[in-house]
Amino acid sequence: MENFLHDLSWVLPLRSDAATVIFNGFTFLGYTPFFLIFMPIGYWLWDRTLFSRLAVLIALTAVVNAWLKDFWQDARPDPAFQLDADRVADSYGLPSGHAQVAVAMWLWLAYEIKRPWAWAVALVIAAGVCFSRLYLGVHDVEDVLAGILLGFFTLAIFAVLVHERVIARWRKLPAWMDFVVIIVAIPALWLIWPKGEEPTGIAGVLFLLLGWFAGAALDRKAAPEKPLLPAWWLQVLMAVGGIAGLFALRKVLMMGGTAVGLPDAITGYIAITGIGIYATWIAPAIFRRLKLIK
Repeated sequence: MENFLHDLSWVLPLRSDAATVIFNGFTFLGYTPFFLIFMPIGYWLWDRTLFSRLAVLIALTAVVNAWLKDFWQDARPDPAFQLDADRVADSYGLPSGHAQVAVAMWLWLAYEIKRPWAWAVALVIAAGVCFSRLYLGVHDVEDVLAGILLGFFTLAIFAVLVHERVIARWRKLPAWMDFVVIIVAIPALWLIWPKGEEPTGIAGVLFLLLGWFAGAALDRKAAPEKPLLPAWWLQVLMAVGGIAGLFALRKVLMMGGTAVGLPDAITGYIAITGIGIYATWIAPAIFRRLKLIK
């Protein structure tokens, strides 16, 4: 059993150039650039409320995963097995964040869509992402199984949080309570973080959520009704142009912070907060200004 959980020698015969391309594609679905592309596009072109809920789920998953990684401090597999070593650097392995977020995010989307095809797609993507971490040699079976179980656990917690009765009670509170919870949670990370580790990186997820909700509140005020979308080819232009603007904004904010001498962490927090505001307010405002959405 010990060998099964930690030995990756069985992966080596499965590798080929074509398979490596496929599983690098699956594993990309668990990295930050993918979320910075997928989440804004979903907000702009799909459903604002759904993707705001999904942002909370992803943030919750990321914080739980990072806390457990620093608590267990379990080393990743031998670098000799790793095909994705540059992106994992010296981070810990248990549990797999890719597996956890894949299970939580894609199964929640399937639940929201409520179509058989959505469940089929979600299961294929989640399974592909989970297996990609084994194929690329950056997690062992124990890491991935733990990530899968925690993904279901995160889903269960989130389902309780968004239950109609809980949401109805939350809506009775002032709208600014959303921001109070996030703002309080950010410094709280330093109080609860285990074994003297610093949650500097993962705190960025909460800053993104703060910017996301601030922008979404302004967006709802500017356009209370669900936007009417243009023809499909204009939607493609919105997606491409909007994402180009997002990455350009991130670069400008990062360069600006560095230019004025801000610490890297502070610069990063400003940039990620700005990205959240851009995704949910600035970009939709530009789309409305250009009459791409009504």
